[in-house]
Amino acid sequence: MTSSSVSSLLRLSFCLFILQLMNISRCSAATRIYQFKVQTMRLTRLCQTKEIVTINGKFPGPAITAKEDDRIVVNVINMTPYNATIHWQASIHVNKICFYYGRHGIKQKLSCWYDGPSYITQCPIQSGQSFTYNFTVARQKGTFFWHAHFSWLRSTVYGPLIVYPKASVPYPFQKPFKEHTILLGEYWLKDVVELEKHVLESGGPPPPADAFTINGQPGPNYICSSKDVYEMEIVPRKTYLLRLINAGINMESFFTIANHRLTIVEVDGEYTKPFTTERVMLVPGQTMNVLLTADQATGRYSIAMGPYESAKNVKFQHTSATANLRYFGALPNSVASPAKLPLFNDNIAVKTVMDGLRSLNAVDVPIDVDAHLFITIGINVNKCNSENPNNKCQGPRKGRLAASMNNISFVEPKVSILEAYYKKLEGYFTLDFPTAPEKSYDFVNGAPNDIGNDTQAANGTRAMVFEYGSRIQIIFQNTGTLTTENHPIHLHGHSFYVIGYGTGNYDQQTARFNLEDPPYLNTIGVPVGGWAAIRFVADNPGLWLLHCHFDIHQTWGMSTMFIVKNGKTVLETLPHPPADLPKC
Repeated sequence: MTSSSVSSLLRLSFCLFILQLMNISRCSAATRIYQFKVQTMRLTRLCQTKEIVTINGKFPGPAITAKEDDRIVVNVINMTPYNATIHWQASIHVNKICFYYGRHGIKQKLSCWYDGPSYITQCPIQSGQSFTYNFTVARQKGTFFWHAHFSWLRSTVYGPLIVYPKASVPYPFQKPFKEHTILLGEYWLKDVVELEKHVLESGGPPPPADAFTINGQPGPNYICSSKDVYEMEIVPRKTYLLRLINAGINMESFFTIANHRLTIVEVDGEYTKPFTTERVMLVPGQTMNVLLTADQATGRYSIAMGPYESAKNVKFQHTSATANLRYFGALPNSVASPAKLPLFNDNIAVKTVMDGLRSLNAVDVPIDVDAHLFITIGINVNKCNSENPNNKCQGPRKGRLAASMNNISFVEPKVSILEAYYKKLEGYFTLDFPTAPEKSYDFVNGAPNDIGNDTQAANGTRAMVFEYGSRIQIIFQNTGTLTTENHPIHLHGHSFYVIGYGTGNYDQQTARFNLEDPPYLNTIGVPVGGWAAIRFVADNPGLWLLHCHFDIHQTWGMSTMFIVKNGKTVLETLPHPPADLPKC
């Protein structure tokens, strides 16, 4: 863009921004205002300099902070050649908005106009355009994060969203001396938008990340990175709150600190009963608060992030990212005690952490269920009929890789599905996503693993419809069509109780559910070769995306959509779309 067009865009965006603030200020006691400029910057990592997409020229991006029930207003201005959207990964349907008709204020629950996934709840913010997100973090506190939700841009476009308790509300654990936010990420030397295009065109698997990062730094295990190291200083005998966020896009990650124990007190913005462990595993999109006590001898200790790769025959980055934990008074150049990570495929270490997660307070798990869903998740190998098989058929057995839920591979539309639903436009999606797979078999061990036995997924942009207030149970079943693996499944607009999980095929007769204190999450790692059961109430009207939080699996089609119909009152009704909603 030219300097004059950028100047005009900024002036217009600012005017619209002020008008919105004049409106919302009448109905919000505390408003946190931010401006996000989506812009490129040059960054040197691993001996190479490249352009990356950032927010405000920062990598990782700027932190958003608020208190419970505050309103957050973010004006996003896209100054890059790419499309862009921002998703606010919070744990419950947090949003409320005030609309004014003349002099009368009607406070309505906002559904998903500001949720952010491109072509689902909005058209992308195109180059040279802007959009203002505004929402209220109602009845919510904890560690969340925001990230781009277009292509694979979230590999560099991400940052923390921290919601503190109200001033009069204490933590349900020892007040920490200080807190630190730690973002785990993946870094590619190639342009990630072009990389996604190439993977789709080839039909084959993606290349592994060139490095893992801790707060944007790979650490000394990587080439040219001896000085690209994050360091955290602590005071002996003090307790710290570490806000862990896995912003990686295709890899689940172990995290540990040498000679120190971590006490989990919150996951996905919900308090948990304290659980102490030597290491944790976070799936992409997951957040976790842990307490760390400086109870070791003064010195330097290694912080490590490494891969958890449960799939077979998948290439991945083996080298761990490291950072430094330095006690106050330790010599700056002293040798750091090494951190020991689990083996990359240590399923027991993952299960141990999951077993320890329990909600802190009394929960309200739906006992009666209105809708039972059984959703298989897995990787498919589709037949490749290309006339250029060397370039287009690079999947196993000269096929093309895909992913699916109930063997339906999601086709991303080129319109906003929420707008199409709201305006009752036909032809863009269907309402026939199946509540169970068409065929039943030994999903884990006896799945068809050869093209001749039909691993072909059907394609479609399909959704399911629920009445407002429906109590829903979903069984996610891992399948071995190509390989079983731990899939991080994320539901937009709602959190859910994880009432059970196990290995093998789900069996209603033997499955054991925890209805007393299950964890309340928004992302669940469905165990490798196993199943997970969740329950929630569909009480947020609108259209919501359900997908695997591996970006490559979402690209391949492991997604579907839930539509929650309006309830009976204005507080249970999808409001009108915002005036500045982007156009496709």
